[in-house]
Order: sequence, then C-alpha cells, then structure tokens
Amino acid sequence: MSKVFVYAEYQVSIPFSQIDWVPVNVEMKNFPGLKSKTWLSGVNTNSVGGFYEFDSIENAQNYINSLLIPFAQQVNGNLTVKLFDGDVTKEASTEMNSPFYSADSN
Repeated sequence: MSKVFVYAEYQVSIPFSQIDWVPVNVEMKNFPGLKSKTWLSGVNTNSVGGFYEFDSIENAQNYINSLLIPFAQQVNGNLTVKLFDGDVTKEASTEMNSPFYSADSN
C-alpha cells in the first residue's frame, strides 16, 4: 500500500477550543510515517477527531496503539478508529481533484 489513511474520532465532553493542541501536535509529529493530519471537530457534539495519512499500515497501527488509544483513556473518551487502503480509491479520488492524490503523489 502506498496510501494509508486513518479516521479517528473521540466522543468526549470537552469543546475543541478548550484543549491545548500545541503539545498534542508536537507529540504527533514525532511518529514515524505520519504524512499529514487534519483536525476535525463535531458540530454541537464535542467530538474530536481527525483524518491522517501514513506511509504504511505498520506505522498507522503503531500510531493507533501508541497515541490514539492511550489518549482516549486519558480523557475518558470513546474512540472510533478506521484504517483505509488509499490505493483502492486512487482513481476515483484523482477524478475529484483530491489533494491526497496529486499528479506527483505515489
């Protein structure tokens, strides 16, 4: 797989604006294989999540096990995580001008 995506969402009772994301971003950047991250904040739900791109399934799974699961336990939140094989959807995504599938990407 040349494209691996992770979708993660925490159900918590903390508004996004009340969390200091700077140290979280710093810690995330230390994980091998993390290519990009887009934060997501549920409208009127206090759910917090994100869409991540990784260079391999192994690095994505390590991120889930080492950061996402422990963080969910720390904030007493319910975590939903899904792994996606981005190669399967490459052609359709390219047709939609996805920024994850530019002409020079793998």
